[in-house]
Amino acid sequence: MTEVNSPPRPGGWTRFVTARPRLSLLAALVLTVLAVLAGSGVAERLGSGGWEDPGAQSTYATKALEREFPGSQPNLLLLVDAGRASVDDPAVVAEANRLTASLAAEKGIVGVGSYWQADAGAASALRAQDGHEALIAARITGDEKAMGETLDRIAPALRGTHGPVEVKIGGGVAVRHEMQTIIQEDLTRAEMIALPITLVLLVMVFGSAIAALLPLGIGIVAILGTNAVLSGLTRFTDVSIFAMNLTTALGLGLAIDYALFIVRRFREELAAGADPSTAIGTTLRTAGRTVLFSALTVAVSLAAMLLFPQYFLRSFAYAGMAVVLLAAAAALILLPAALILLGDRVNSLDLRRLFRRGRPAPAPGDEGGRAWGRTASLVMRRAPFFALATTAVLVLLGLPFLGVKFGTADDRQLPPSAESHVVQQHIRDGFPGSPGGGLEVLAEGRATQAQYAAYKERVAALPEVARVDGPLVNGDSAYFTVLPKGEAVDDAAQDLVGELRATSAPFDTAVTGTAAVLVDSKHAIGAQLPWAVAFIAIVTLLLVFLLTGSVLIPLQAVLLNALSLTAMFGAVVWVFQDGHFSGLLGFTSPGSIETTLPVLMFCVAFGLSMDYGVFLLSRIKEEYDRTGDHEGAVALGLRRTGGLITAAAVILAVVMVAIGTSRVTNTKMLGLGIALAVLMDAMVVRSLLVPAIMRLTGRATWWAPAPLRRFHQRFGLSEGEPARQAPAAAPEPAPDESAPDGPGRDKVDAHG
Repeated sequence: MTEVNSPPRPGGWTRFVTARPRLSLLAALVLTVLAVLAGSGVAERLGSGGWEDPGAQSTYATKALEREFPGSQPNLLLLVDAGRASVDDPAVVAEANRLTASLAAEKGIVGVGSYWQADAGAASALRAQDGHEALIAARITGDEKAMGETLDRIAPALRGTHGPVEVKIGGGVAVRHEMQTIIQEDLTRAEMIALPITLVLLVMVFGSAIAALLPLGIGIVAILGTNAVLSGLTRFTDVSIFAMNLTTALGLGLAIDYALFIVRRFREELAAGADPSTAIGTTLRTAGRTVLFSALTVAVSLAAMLLFPQYFLRSFAYAGMAVVLLAAAAALILLPAALILLGDRVNSLDLRRLFRRGRPAPAPGDEGGRAWGRTASLVMRRAPFFALATTAVLVLLGLPFLGVKFGTADDRQLPPSAESHVVQQHIRDGFPGSPGGGLEVLAEGRATQAQYAAYKERVAALPEVARVDGPLVNGDSAYFTVLPKGEAVDDAAQDLVGELRATSAPFDTAVTGTAAVLVDSKHAIGAQLPWAVAFIAIVTLLLVFLLTGSVLIPLQAVLLNALSLTAMFGAVVWVFQDGHFSGLLGFTSPGSIETTLPVLMFCVAFGLSMDYGVFLLSRIKEEYDRTGDHEGAVALGLRRTGGLITAAAVILAVVMVAIGTSRVTNTKMLGLGIALAVLMDAMVVRSLLVPAIMRLTGRATWWAPAPLRRFHQRFGLSEGEPARQAPAAAPEPAPDESAPDGPGRDKVDAHG
């Protein structure tokens, strides 16, 4: 426990955030109200796509086909079910033709076609093999918002029973629109689940209802601010609807994490006898610095997604960085103002006394810490065993990821009962070929009919081609539709993309379609992934060095954080790709993982792991600077932070699990996967692997060459007080504000 003797004058930042606390809180209230107004209706402006590379060949071909041949890219499918009758029954034919004409007359609809109006070659792909179902295809024009509005307008008249037929609506537009609606509903439900559970957990952590309400209040401010940030971002760039889920989770989870550490440190200082002003000054100079470093590490991991071209990933970088900084700002500005006003009343309304039955209350700074200290001591006594066993278990849990298969996000993201999912599943199960999922080859440049025919013959001879339709010619452009023999995005279809692009032609060709988009997306991610990993690693190494002044600790932090993610990636493949527990969790496994999801989950989970790593390392560093006792510092650091890190991880996991209750598979995967990663990091890596590794590396843990020691002395920060002026030959690390002068100082000078 820290003792306060002759406290220093409050620094400039402390004076700034606590000079007028009531005015600060009033300004925050006004800004929060403005954020509510600015963020209202934000979900309606978010997109549901963004998985494609905007600079890829498939994207170019898609845009050219939309411009020159609107009917080539149907995004609306009407499944016409004739019941027990045949789709060729005269009454069915008449009603289907009426529906087709009615759809073609709608504003914003182009390229309408159907089984009943197609030529013999195309008609076979639009008719179910049992003869009881057939398709009407069309394209809704405009951007995502315009397409959604058009679908809302025409769907009521199309959906349902029409004489002898039953109509269901599917296609890409319907899938995206239904996904957007479900995500909005699920997000509201997730918040309603997470908030009361979080409050209960905070009361269990703090005992005091007042102390518990502070982190929750900061979290709510961050959530509302997040919505305003997202609303502003949509005016300048595309933002994915999925970002709303994650940024809400990060806004709540990180704001609570940061507030937990600040409130806990403030209560420790009060318990040590400090007055509120001195306590908040010490808190900001110690835990406040750690919160700032933590926010930077999370922001760095999220910023790496800016290197990828897909707006699905870039939107998480924009919104995630904003919400991290917002959560940190709320914790470092609003929370100190509230703590100054509350003072000792922060410990009021101790609800846990109802269950203690006369036992004395634990000291605010020592709640549950002894067990963590004993755990650290046990682990360090048997460090080789714990290091090897923990590493082996984590590697074993990650092995399923070696069998990962990448795919695209499609209707199977939706619950089995969703209408558009039902339509697409009927098409997969009952229709020949891949209607709506074939490959389109755009041909540009003047060519004769003979040249087109020769090219078509070469394409039809490829082993994975079931049928080639076309060409449809418009001036100097034409296109062919190529239907693969198997699934639209299986390995054979992806190989076919490469074969089509390699097939010689007397004109320029560009290939698009679902499989082509997947191939280009995988290529774009593969090209940028090494740069993203290098960016995260280099900046993280620098930040952790600035925090600790050690060369070895940053390397340990990066490697152990990466190791902590193995369980998440293994579980993602075993559960969501291979389909284990799909019935229990309520999803349909497509047999693959959407290409961008592992990148997103890595960036987010790595950042959160660093978040907890910074909190633990900063406290170990503070104790080592104060005492010079390496093993004692590790044990005391874990004792002081182990319970709090675990509580913070459990609270964040609750938020992510609430997000994971979503009916959209990608959101479910994201929430449950990150919840698992956070819990593994806090309960396994921080509790077992970190103390074991630090015991094995011993005092060499804190070594740095002389030039780097001087660099850290000048620019480094830690959770202790600023370093005193050290002799030129021996840089002196930053001591704790209350560190006594004495033998411990000599140890720090010798080994810091």
